[in-house]
Amino acid sequence: MTTATAPRDDLPPRLTRLTFHGPLSEARAAAMVRRLASTHPTTVLDIGCGWGELMLRLLDAVPRAHGVGLDVHAGDLARGRQAAEARGLTDRVEFAEESAVDTGRGPADVVLCLGASQALGDDPVTALRELRRLVTDGGRVLLGEGFWQRTPTEAELSGMWPGASAADHHDLATLVDLAVAAGFRPEWTETASPAEWEEFESAYQADQEVWLATHPGHPLATETRTRLDTHRSTWLTYRGVLGLIYLTLVPTTSRTDS
Repeated sequence: MTTATAPRDDLPPRLTRLTFHGPLSEARAAAMVRRLASTHPTTVLDIGCGWGELMLRLLDAVPRAHGVGLDVHAGDLARGRQAAEARGLTDRVEFAEESAVDTGRGPADVVLCLGASQALGDDPVTALRELRRLVTDGGRVLLGEGFWQRTPTEAELSGMWPGASAADHHDLATLVDLAVAAGFRPEWTETASPAEWEEFESAYQADQEVWLATHPGHPLATETRTRLDTHRSTWLTYRGVLGLIYLTLVPTTSRTDS
């Protein structure tokens, strides 16, 4: 016979200070929701949704809309379900633990893909092609995608993620051109500000940094310290080099006006 293990309150907390899982301010998020809500969607699909905060805000703003969020991280999905319940949205949203590769969930009137294009393919061209497939004609895609603000040096690349290469991202102009080639027109183009990046990266680590300061002798302290120090070094290296573009994309249709 086994007994359940009680939750431990001395373990490092996770991401409680993040509202969005990315560099996104309240002001920018509110403007995005207004812009997307003005298209009167009835269906919303969130790729790599995490806890789906932006999707839930859009559903709040459009009472007749229903949403589906896809992710492979059960903990984030559970947080999303709790947030949906607190907002009275459980009958209008589904958080599904499944891969987005070749998903049959679309097409939807709004497709969100914020920092999660890797869930659709190994490169932006493949991801953009999939996003075009997943959005209805007349709908919108909101894509958040990394880009190089300038070409990183070899020294900078060596301080980023393992195996980092200048080929990992495009520059801003190339990325927008790829979206156009995939069958979109850019309705709105905006990039995360340095302040948004700093707030995100600080909040990403803050819970565990505070925990580590007060639990230096904990059995998990060494691995937590290594993880935090590695991540901090990485983001301070790509700070000002790696950007994030938010593209609100309108799908083009095959019909031509005479």
